[in-house]
Parts: sequence; C-alpha cells; structure tokens
Amino acid sequence: MDLNTQNELVKKAIAVLESLESGNPEAIMNYVHPDKYIQHNQALPNGRAAMLGALDHLKDLGVKVSIKRALVDGDYVALHSVYDFHGPKIGFDIFRFENGRIVEHWDNLQEMVEKTPSNHTMIDGPVTIKDIDKTDANKTYVKRFVEDIMIGKNRGLLTTYFDGDHYIQHDPHIADGLSGLSAAVRAMEEQHIEMQYTHIHQVIGQGDFVLTISEGLINGEPNAFYDLFRVENGKIAEHWDVIEAILPPEKRKNSNSRF
Repeated sequence: MDLNTQNELVKKAIAVLESLESGNPEAIMNYVHPDKYIQHNQALPNGRAAMLGALDHLKDLGVKVSIKRALVDGDYVALHSVYDFHGPKIGFDIFRFENGRIVEHWDNLQEMVEKTPSNHTMIDGPVTIKDIDKTDANKTYVKRFVEDIMIGKNRGLLTTYFDGDHYIQHDPHIADGLSGLSAAVRAMEEQHIEMQYTHIHQVIGQGDFVLTISEGLINGEPNAFYDLFRVENGKIAEHWDVIEAILPPEKRKNSNSRF
C-alpha cells in the first residue's frame, strides 16, 4: 500500500473518531459502510445506524477526543487517543477498511491516571514512526515477547528483550526500567493479584511501533489487553497499555466477539 493511500485511511479514521466530539454525522456517513459495519465494543449495538444514533448523546455529554498516534498496517488503522467523557480516559481504536470504507471496529478504554511511578503520562512520548523497513521483524519480535513473557511467564527470557534497564514505561502502575517491571511483578504477587494473558488476537505494526491485542484474566475475570511497544535497535524500548474488563454476556449490546 502506498503512502498516499495510508494517509487517506488515517484521515478517514480520525474524522470518524472526531465526529464523536463534533456530533457531525458526515464522516460516519461517508467513511463507514452502511451494511457491513461490525462493532466489537460490546457496550454499543452493532451497525452504522447505532453509531449515528449515539452522536447527539455524546455531544450532549461533552465528549472530547484528542488523537496522539496513528498506525497503518494493511487495511487496519490503529489510533491512540485521549478521551474526555465521565472523566479523562486513554483509548485505542482499531478500524478495518474494505475498499476505502470502515467495516469493523475494536477499542479499549481505561481511566487516565495522572500521577504515575515513572512520572510519564499514559500517552506521552514519541509519535513519529521510524524504521518502516523493520515493520515485519518488529511485529514478529513483539509477538514472541508477549508469547514468552506475558503468556508463557518465562521470566528467564525477560532480560533478552531489553537493553539493560533502558526501558520507558507508560503503564500507570509501573516504574521505568526492567527493574521497575520486576518490582511491579513482585508487588502484584504480594497483593495476590494474578494477571494472565491467554491469547493474542491481533498484532498491528508500522515501523518501530507494534500494537498487540490480547485476551486474558485478572484474578479470574476476563479482560482485554492492548499493549503498544516501541522497538529500538532490536530491543523493546517503550511501552504503553490500556486494560479494560470484558462485559458479562447479560450487559452486552451486541453478540460480536470482544476480539
């Protein structure tokens, strides 16, 4: 896919997301498929009509959206954003395009924590994509990291994925560095908090940025884990994430999978 086509997809995805703030239905009407749109946010009904129907309510709530990062991987566009509705939140939105129109959407939202152990925010850091020629290698590398460490819990391999303690962390509960990650794991064990990744559903990457979408459990409760990694010189250099509990079946507004 050429650069112009990629930029066009990003513009369309951003316009649709920004319509949630403006209440203007034009972008949704133009860029979201009228019949094929599949909604994986289970708090919303399926289809484009439901999205259009929510605009007035969202505008009345005073929803604000500020997009910080965009990745394009084939027909997929992933946006990393700050939302403001019922308080500030960090979100990832993924749109799948078909013939230039959005036909599918996934997302994950988490309340924004202002004060973090690393003194970074949940959204700051680099936004410029580099190393486009390394996209496939970085996707494979990050997928293997999640499989080895997050799913396999093979801590013996942990140091092989990092350049010493040079690791910038945006998770709201973990300090910088491999040392901060190790300390957080120990703290979770002491508090009897069990986090288990069980399956990777998607890997979306562009250059040095790779987003993984995974399913798992926190203390036995199903959760969706969206992890964005930045790879530098063949090592994981930076990490952002959004974790959201999966709704129980009786609270879901559509029958689509969360993933």
